[in-house]
Amino acid sequence: MASPGSADLVIVANRLPVDRVTDSDGTPGWRTSPGGLVTAIEPVMRANDGTWIGWPGGTEQDLQPFEFDGLDLVPMAMSDEEIENFYEGFSNATLWPLYHDVVAKPAFHREWWDCYVSVNRRFAEKAAELASEGATVWVHDYQLQLVPQMLRDLRPDLRIGFYLHIPFPPAELFQQLPWRRQILEGLLGADLVGFQLPGGAQNFVRLVRQRVGHKTHRDLVYLSDGRTVRAGAFPISIDAAGFEELARSEAVEKRAAEIREALGNPRTIFLGIDRLDYTKGIYARLRAYSELVMDGHIDVEDAVFVQVATPSRERVQQYRILRDDIDRLVGHINGDLGKIGRPAISYMHSSYPREEMAALYRAADIMVVTPFRDGMNLVAKEYVACRFESDGALVLSEFAGAADELRQAWLVNPYDINGMKSALLEAYGANGRELTRRMKAMRKQVIQHDVAAWADSFLEELAAVRPSHGKTVRPAKRP
Repeated sequence: MASPGSADLVIVANRLPVDRVTDSDGTPGWRTSPGGLVTAIEPVMRANDGTWIGWPGGTEQDLQPFEFDGLDLVPMAMSDEEIENFYEGFSNATLWPLYHDVVAKPAFHREWWDCYVSVNRRFAEKAAELASEGATVWVHDYQLQLVPQMLRDLRPDLRIGFYLHIPFPPAELFQQLPWRRQILEGLLGADLVGFQLPGGAQNFVRLVRQRVGHKTHRDLVYLSDGRTVRAGAFPISIDAAGFEELARSEAVEKRAAEIREALGNPRTIFLGIDRLDYTKGIYARLRAYSELVMDGHIDVEDAVFVQVATPSRERVQQYRILRDDIDRLVGHINGDLGKIGRPAISYMHSSYPREEMAALYRAADIMVVTPFRDGMNLVAKEYVACRFESDGALVLSEFAGAADELRQAWLVNPYDINGMKSALLEAYGANGRELTRRMKAMRKQVIQHDVAAWADSFLEELAAVRPSHGKTVRPAKRP
């Protein structure tokens, strides 16, 4: 067994919660990454003197542990070959498409798998080195599914949790994976395996029973070494209060008015904000909207669709192809349907800070979130949090995890273009009373079940799975 370190809580994630930036004087520095995970875990880390292990991006090899904004961060180096085989290869060209219902075809390469194993081992060894006796280690997401068992072998004294942020697929899809048993056994190193939805937890337990042969009962797996592993649903959320506070700020209110002005003060602004990814359904959504304009149901004089597509995985060929396809589609739609100063679609291939996102949410009348498959989709929840006047409409794919909680949205099947058109039209024509009724119910859900509640519920459940084992993680001090 490895000798223990000093951290009572260790977070293990593919990425650190900071991004590399260059200051105005040319010196390299760090800034907090956007995203809900950082917001959720930061207060828990502070309350427990936690340490976060992750890759900072890039290929720097000589990075040392450092402190940023009071957080202890331990960077893991990645070589060009590892980025290509572990990150772009096995993680994002094998697991990502397979876990997202094969929206794109996954590729299975043995050298990618070998690299996935070796990178997971490095992360596990680093966690084993840093964790104190009986510490809690919380491992995150699909890139690190082998870490729990590797860590269990090195440090059986630890309490280990794993959380999958993306969907976990049904057996028919998962069984295509040549290394299916190794992945399941890797996850079983955890005491608690968390998923976005109950269906993911059920898929996992069923596969463990069928493929690994362990006895199971409901959400529990009984291992031959006497341990019990629990699989459960813990739907992730956002810092709802933080987003609402931002949306209420004078600067964001002013910026929202400027955005409407820049778009020609249309009666209705439709908005899509997504990573540029084939799972997000951007192409189908823009087609549906363009047909409504073509059919005369929507006029470019009084409506516009703003689509923000954040650059993503640009070294992966499928992503480059998607970008070109959407560029062409937007060009065709605007060429055929737009007027001078009145494009049908205002398209930005760019990423924006949180303040600009909040301003876009405030400016938009109808938020359109139509992925083919999504673990949760926090954009839908962010929009709801920013609508503090209980106005605005949300059109949401029933295949996003958020659809389980935001039942008052206009729910759509993103594969059904006509159904999507009908929902967009309904939201477009809805009266104020209808919009308020729906938005109030969604806001109540998002505010009551925020990201702090998510982190606390997971860690409380992890402590309960092995109550007599290890130190208890102190809950975060909330304002």
